[in-house]
Amino acid sequence: MKARAYSAALSLPPMAGFAQFWGAIREGLEGVLDLQPAPAARLEELALAHDEAYLHHVFNDGLSRAESLRLGRHFSPELLQRALHSAGGTLAALEDALRGGLGLNLGGGTHHAYPAHAEGYSLFNDVAVAVAKARAEGFSGRVLVVDLDVHQGNGTAVFFQSDPSVFTLSVHAQHNYPQLKERSDLDVALPDATGDAEYLAALEPALEHAFASRPELVFFNAGVDVLAGDRLGRLALSLEGLAERDRRVYRRVRESGAALVVVGGGGYHRDLRLLAAARVQTYRLAVAELREQAGKL
Repeated sequence: MKARAYSAALSLPPMAGFAQFWGAIREGLEGVLDLQPAPAARLEELALAHDEAYLHHVFNDGLSRAESLRLGRHFSPELLQRALHSAGGTLAALEDALRGGLGLNLGGGTHHAYPAHAEGYSLFNDVAVAVAKARAEGFSGRVLVVDLDVHQGNGTAVFFQSDPSVFTLSVHAQHNYPQLKERSDLDVALPDATGDAEYLAALEPALEHAFASRPELVFFNAGVDVLAGDRLGRLALSLEGLAERDRRVYRRVRESGAALVVVGGGGYHRDLRLLAAARVQTYRLAVAELREQAGKL
């Protein structure tokens, strides 16, 4: 049986101008993954992690103009639905991971959302919600968040700063958003234009440190905005360097025996063919490197 992967793009109409992009992703993953529509996260699931007053405000009032500016997007019912399906995809991937070792969400990775406010294109923090859901359902093992999006996972860092059972690693561009960084358990801040060799040299000891926490469940934010030329990135990885980044994460996961949830994170390259190729590569490598886990789903 093929491994499953969830996509909000299959649950909702594709965003304007992105139909061809998602078509390329579906074509690239055909025969490798069983693509499924992402379900919508429920309010009670979001409330396991997010502040109740914040959720009441979002669902009943929406966001004010100032709050929308902080989010970086105009709030609308359609945006709320996309956020719910994005988070729901991660919750569905969590179920797959806890049952069979590997769970895949083509979306998610909204790591800038805080417990009580939205920012940086992130309305809900899907990984924080997923960890809370796992705990609520009886999972008591150690968790590792490997966040390799080009932007620091500031919201995720805040969610888990006082939780010794969750280790947060963020490898990001030093001078990129957010301007004020939060404290992860391990932050690796890289200078502008860092390329493949320098990036991988910094990544290896960071992964060694992070996996020394002996996780039983790993969340991998596989943002592809580290690619050279990304509109919102400041690093300079090639497609080949990105592949090696992902392989190193997957090998560590395989060696650790931990269950893995992969979430999409950011990607804002103007070349949509390159962006789609990067996305496809990340998920195809997950199956190739973790074939045994993928075969159980």
